[in-house]
Amino acid sequence: MSRTIKDGRVISLIHKYLNAGVIANGMFERTEIGMPQGGPLSPLLSNVMLNEMDKEIERRGHRFVRYADDCMIFCKSRKSAERTLENIIPFIEEKLFLKVNRKKTEVAHISKVEYLGYTFYRYKGKCRFRVHPKSMKKMKDKIRELTDRNRGISNKVREEKYQQYVRGWVNYYKLADMKGYLKTTDEWARRRIRAVYWKQWKRVKTRYKILRKLKLEHWRAIKLANSRKGYWRMAEVLNTVITNKIIAKLGYMSMLDYYLIVYEN
Repeated sequence: MSRTIKDGRVISLIHKYLNAGVIANGMFERTEIGMPQGGPLSPLLSNVMLNEMDKEIERRGHRFVRYADDCMIFCKSRKSAERTLENIIPFIEEKLFLKVNRKKTEVAHISKVEYLGYTFYRYKGKCRFRVHPKSMKKMKDKIRELTDRNRGISNKVREEKYQQYVRGWVNYYKLADMKGYLKTTDEWARRRIRAVYWKQWKRVKTRYKILRKLKLEHWRAIKLANSRKGYWRMAEVLNTVITNKIIAKLGYMSMLDYYLIVYEN
C-alpha cells in the first residue's frame, strides 16, 4: 500500500489495526500473524493484496471472478484448469506471501462448484444459478428454529424475525431459479406456523372460540377443538381454516411471493 498511498497517516492507522490484538473468551490476545476473520479491516486488506492476483490472472488471459478471498478461474478443459492451478499457486504463495488453502482449492466442473452459496447449471446454452443444497439446508434449519413450538418468544418477535430473515435470504439468492422449491418450502413453513398457534390455543374453549371467529361451523369447531391429534397432524387439518391469507396478515411473508417481486433473471 505504501507504493500507492502517500499519506502516512493511513498506513499508520492500518499498522495500529494489525497490532491491536483480539479479545478471545474474555482474554486479550496479540495478533502476531494475519488479520482476525470478520474484522473490519480484513475485507479491505484482502482486496488490496489480491488486486495483484487479479492483474496477474488478467495478464495470463484467463476469465475469473473473485469476491474477497474466494476466487474462481474458468478454463475450457480440465487439463487447462489443472495447469492453471499449478502455475497460479506459486505466484500467490511466493510473490504475494499468502497461504493457499489446498483443501478448499480444487479443479471441478462448473456444475459441481459451490460459490457464495450458489451452484450453477447450463440451460439453452446459458449459465443459470441455483441455490446450493447446503444453503437450502441452512435456510430450513433457521426457519425450523424460528417456528419452534417450544421456543419462548412472543408472536410479535417471532413474526418480525421471520419476516426479516425471509427478506434477507430471498434478496441474497434472488439470482437463482427456485420457484418450485420456494413453493414447497412455503407450504412446509406455514404448516409449522399453524402448529405453533394451535399449541398456544391450549384449552378446548379457547380453540373453539377462535375457530368460530374464523367462521368455522359450530359442529366442526367443536370437533376440531376436542381433537387429540398431535400438533403437526392438526396443522395439516387446519390449512383450510388458518388460510395462507391469514398467515400473511399475521406477518409471515411468503418466500415465493417476495421472490417473484425481486427476481432478477
